[in-house]
Amino acid sequence: MNEAWGLSTSIDLYGCDPALIRNPEAIKQYIKDLCELIDMKPFGEAMILYFGEKSDNGGYSVVQFIETSLISGHFVDRTANGYIDIFSCKSYDPEVVANFSKEFFGSKEVTLHTLVRR
Repeated sequence: MNEAWGLSTSIDLYGCDPALIRNPEAIKQYIKDLCELIDMKPFGEAMILYFGEKSDNGGYSVVQFIETSLISGHFVDRTANGYIDIFSCKSYDPEVVANFSKEFFGSKEVTLHTLVRR
């Protein structure tokens, strides 16, 4: 990453614990723990909102600005899936983030995509 602008990571979580992805306090704790884990400094409070149709695509979404960019997440009640995105010009380990996220949300499966931004 010496000449890169930043690292972008997308983590798809399948089969999460429904009680966790439907709990805004749990999502807030996840963001706090994740920032500590990868040594990112939050900028302001996390914004957590529920939107969408409950029967189709409804669920909580979260945005946390960090001093080096942002973390976002979207959770779908119907499928119990979660979609986390991290973009930072400060280096971090995507595998650590994926494993932590899978464990935190009790996910059965995880897919990781990483892109170096130049």
